[in-house]
Amino acid sequence: MSKAEKTKQFIIEKTATLFNTKGYISTSLSDITQATGLTKGSIYGNFENKDQVAIEVYKYNAGLLSKIMNHSLGDQYPTSTEKLHAFVAFYRKNWRSVFSNGGCPLMNAATEADDSFPSLKKHVQQSFTLWTEKISAVIIHGQKNRELNASVSAEEYASLFIMLIEGGILLSKTMDDEKFLNQALDKIKNMIDYELTILPS
Repeated sequence: MSKAEKTKQFIIEKTATLFNTKGYISTSLSDITQATGLTKGSIYGNFENKDQVAIEVYKYNAGLLSKIMNHSLGDQYPTSTEKLHAFVAFYRKNWRSVFSNGGCPLMNAATEADDSFPSLKKHVQQSFTLWTEKISAVIIHGQKNRELNASVSAEEYASLFIMLIEGGILLSKTMDDEKFLNQALDKIKNMIDYELTILPS
């Protein structure tokens, strides 16, 4: 990695939580210089403008979430049911760190970029599509192995899981009460156990 690439990565990592907590639009160039200790010239020497910093930071934050998801849905869990339960368990176990870092970067960016930041919105759409595809793939694999109910729509359940988690995070963060996220996770667990899983007859 070149010196310029290291500086760019430094800026992204130092401002990742800042953008996620303060907002991609509300974060100013002065906020970025304060977080990094660099001058405005150094920032603009590595990025065209603040919007480019915001997009690169979003991609970094989304990438961290993707790595966590890949671990939860990974090969260390041999069955599709175990993978889905591990996915739920991550949010149950790590909600404090998710909240302390500003919440889910996908939801935060989606809410903010909907009308006023179209270039960021495009990246958020790609993230949600990828998230849905990953969960759908786990469900489809379980259906092929006759572990999960083959009559349900994998994409529909994947979308429902995401909606429940994002809604749970939003309410819990707004109300300062994790019970809403836990209710959402309980609902997902129930869907896995009683709607997706083929129970022995």
